[in-house]
Formats: sequence, C-alpha cells, structure tokens
Amino acid sequence: MGDKISVLIVDDHPMLREGVAAVVGAEADMIIAGEAGDGAEALAKFIALAPDVTLMDLKMPGADGVSAISAIRAESPDARIVVLTTYAGDAQALRALRAGASGYLLKSSLRRELIETIRAVHAGRRHLQSEVAHEIAVNAIGEALTDREVEVLRRVASGRPNKEIARALSLSEDTIKGHLRNIFAKLDVDDRTQAVTVAHRRGIIQI
Repeated sequence: MGDKISVLIVDDHPMLREGVAAVVGAEADMIIAGEAGDGAEALAKFIALAPDVTLMDLKMPGADGVSAISAIRAESPDARIVVLTTYAGDAQALRALRAGASGYLLKSSLRRELIETIRAVHAGRRHLQSEVAHEIAVNAIGEALTDREVEVLRRVASGRPNKEIARALSLSEDTIKGHLRNIFAKLDVDDRTQAVTVAHRRGIIQI
C-alpha cells in the first residue's frame, strides 16, 4: 500500500460499498484495503488488514456500528474511524463519538465531504459534519433521558399501553405515567406520538 491511505469500508449494503469504493479508489493517495458487511466482520477485517481509516455504517444486522467502533478501538486505541450514516440525530452521533469515532458524515454528503474527511482523520484531526454538529449544539443544554425513560419510550414506540409497560417492567402504572411526563418535558413534546418521532429523529431510540 506504500504511502497511500488504506481504507476499510463497512456497510451492509453492497451497492453503497461499491459506490464508496469507486469514489475513494479514484483518489491517487488512497487505496481500498477491504470491505465488510457487519460489525463482527468489520473487527475481523480490521485486525487482518490494519487499515489507516475505517468507514463505518451504524445500522447493520448483528453487531451495530457503535459496538464495532468500541471493539476496534479496544483492539487498536489509535484506530481512525469515520461514521457514514443516514441519521443526523445528536444522541446517535454522541454515542459513536464516545465509542471512539473520529469523524461523522451523512451519506447524502459523501461526494462533497468524504475524501477530505478521510484525509483529515488520517492526519489526526476530527471532522463532524455541520448538520450533525448543529443537532448536538441545539440539544446540548437539554436534560438527557435516563436509561429507564429510554426503555419506557422503546415500549411506547412498539405500541404498548401503559398497563402492559408497567407489568413488563415491574412498576406501577402511575410510575410509568410519571416517566412519560418527564420524557415529554425533556423532549419538549405534548404526546406519545411526538415523543417517539423526536426520539427516533435524534437517535435516542430505533424504530
């Protein structure tokens, strides 16, 4: 590979991997080290190929992108990983960054920003797409949902009524109603549907 930046592409969609490979492979200073279709394969390929930069999707079957980032960073603390995703949600972005990602890009901007992001991350810098940075900034002052509130909201998103949620979590129905009031206040919404919509957009829950 010489002086070229070697790149590992991780995504469960072959056509997306093919498109990214075409964009990256056209650069004189880059080379495709390999591809992986899920988080477990990503770790195996990373260990085998030792790429300079790994491009990581977040939503994949089995081990997701955040888990793969954590596993790769545990294997190699200096690993340089750029997230490629369709979601601008601040909560999801923060999870990826805390796991060890150095960059975060939306797939809609691949042609505009991908190459320079790879070069920046390879040089030891971070790159956070402006739209994602804005989402993080807008929601930074808000109070985060607790683990219990997230669990309640996941069950709400699955269409479960309060009584069923209370029974599943071994809590009273009044306690569930209290959690929902806190969730509505923290997300600045008025009802269950809005709460699920906002939480999904921000990456707090997956639907």
